[in-house]
Amino acid sequence: MITKERLDANRVRVTFELPSNMWAERVNLVGEFNDWDTTATPMSRNRADANWRVTLDLEAGRKYRFRYLVDGKEWLNDWHADDHVENPYGSHDSVVDLTVLPPAP
Repeated sequence: MITKERLDANRVRVTFELPSNMWAERVNLVGEFNDWDTTATPMSRNRADANWRVTLDLEAGRKYRFRYLVDGKEWLNDWHADDHVENPYGSHDSVVDLTVLPPAP
């Protein structure tokens, strides 16, 4: 699941979340926002519900490709993402779209 909160005209706080029933030692959010660095954005488990979660402040007006990397070896998509596009590796990337958002507070 992905939630978005408009911070101002230029930034959006985006929370990426995976369910607690996903069996993993670690999960990393990997995408255009971190130059596809497989270790730059680790997700953590929330104590309240044990879901995997990470929050980023991203530039508004863009679309970002991303995927989840589970235990350093299994790539997963977010089927709740705004879109999915084919990548050069024969699979698809998830997309979070920050081009159409409600007005800034």
